[in-house]
Amino acid sequence: MKRKIEEIIRKRILVVDGAMGTMIQKHSLTEEQYRGERFKEYPHLVKGNNDLLSITQPQIIEEIHNQFLSAGADIIETNTFNSNSISMEDYHMSDLVDELNRESVRIARRCADQFSAEDKPRFVAGSIGPTNKTLSLSPDVNNPGFRSVTFEDLRRCYYQQAKVMIESGVDLLLVETVFDTLNCKAALFAISEVKEDLGSEVPVMVSGTITDASGRTLSGQTVESFWISISHADLLSVGLNCALGASQMRPYIEELSRVSDSHISCYPNAGLPNEFGEYDDTPDNMASVLESWAKEGFLNIVGGCCGTTPDHIKEISRRVAGIPPRKKI
Repeated sequence: MKRKIEEIIRKRILVVDGAMGTMIQKHSLTEEQYRGERFKEYPHLVKGNNDLLSITQPQIIEEIHNQFLSAGADIIETNTFNSNSISMEDYHMSDLVDELNRESVRIARRCADQFSAEDKPRFVAGSIGPTNKTLSLSPDVNNPGFRSVTFEDLRRCYYQQAKVMIESGVDLLLVETVFDTLNCKAALFAISEVKEDLGSEVPVMVSGTITDASGRTLSGQTVESFWISISHADLLSVGLNCALGASQMRPYIEELSRVSDSHISCYPNAGLPNEFGEYDDTPDNMASVLESWAKEGFLNIVGGCCGTTPDHIKEISRRVAGIPPRKKI
């Protein structure tokens, strides 16, 4: 599978799916629905734990995957953005990490296999989020040297998640929404250990997040600095996602395309959130912006993050079809 995706990515632009969280929100699920029968008497609140739905409401996750696949996505992400021991501490569910990852991969794998065809294979990317803690910044303004997590904590956390994902059958690993490069380096280190231990060659994608018009990550790096910090890793692609809409992200994806010798991915939000926290960029406008980037030779993988629906992905897929992918430096 590694050889297959590396062959395809040289021939055409691949499309990654849209926003799992946005699609889940459309269901307006209650606390009881998040709990399901199994966690009916659970002593802690679980509403908002979207990853848990892979266990309690798997049909919803399957439906969302199928909608994005029907829209033309080549790559779907597992519902595992927070399925790690550190993030799950918020819900007192760290003991469920293995099961959450297994079930999420199982659902995505089944959907991708059902839609795969010889001329259009579909791939499952194991989504690995940044966790809710940071190695580079102190959460205590009165104690700048304090850290709520260690590199070893994150290494163990990422090792556990990556191992289960690979064993469960993902085609790719996607370290995404990176706001702290040191967290990312812990993930890449753990993934390299897992791949060596399992004898796996699963390709790895990395996607960082530029937080605002400063053009920097939350931990203060420019796009070029971010790339240099992770360029030692054996990556299928590097890119940017989240925080910004397509129009706002252009200078940063152009810069990354200029400095990186890897394939380039980009999946921005559907615009910037309005006063209600909703995303207003239309499928036509978002696809038009991304199409122009593709024609300028910036992209190998494209899709959408927050606010991006199957309608967005369908239009993006249509508009980039036939445009040659970016040539690696």
